[in-house]
Amino acid sequence: MSSVSNFSYFLNQEPNLELINRDLSNASAIDTVKWAIDFFGDRLIMSTSFGIQSAVMLHLVTRIVPDIPVIWVDTGYLPEETYQFAEQLTEKLQLNLKVYQSSVSPARMEAKYGKLWEQENVDALNFYDRLRKVEPMQRALEELNATAWLAGLRKVQTDYRHNIARISKQEQQYKILPILHWNSRDIYQYLQKYDLPYHPWFDLGYVTVGDWHSSRPLTASDSHERNTRFRGLKQECGLHLPNTAMQLSSVA
Repeated sequence: MSSVSNFSYFLNQEPNLELINRDLSNASAIDTVKWAIDFFGDRLIMSTSFGIQSAVMLHLVTRIVPDIPVIWVDTGYLPEETYQFAEQLTEKLQLNLKVYQSSVSPARMEAKYGKLWEQENVDALNFYDRLRKVEPMQRALEELNATAWLAGLRKVQTDYRHNIARISKQEQQYKILPILHWNSRDIYQYLQKYDLPYHPWFDLGYVTVGDWHSSRPLTASDSHERNTRFRGLKQECGLHLPNTAMQLSSVA
């Protein structure tokens, strides 16, 4: 890492993201987390989906700051095994877990709009994601007074993520991605080194898992692992896309 001080990152009261990304370009995941803690202090949070490899980021971050708030957006449609996995990791790592859910219950949503995930329509899926994922996440960030957000995104996961920076700004929060450049081998080696569990659906052929109705195992015909999510109609749920907060006005 460069010896550039935190003070020099600021231009006109805003962090100089170009300089920060250059400074952290060769930093390890651990050093990136340490930088974020030094830079943002107690205004830093992290998120988790309790997905296939979530133990990696949860372990990596809580080794350094054990009591960091961990936001988990529970859609109400997660597989039973995800809830069990969440309990296992929360206990194992003693997580400071903050669970957020949509203000609209699953039953009410289905009564008003039907089963949105069955409509084979990107707009319906996007509305579902804004309702069940984006709105609760935005509320969590506001209630926890978060300035910055650690997330486990990796370049190889989606087309959008292939082009994002390690440090960026999304809405009002800064996003820090310590393992952005890691590949599947890096993930596997970390899990093995620290004897960490992975989501039980991995043994069923799932390489990524979200809601039970919008996830399926990987097949030989899949050109990309994200084809197994959202019925292959899209790759992102919206949590990590820009300008998602301004779309929430359509959520009833």
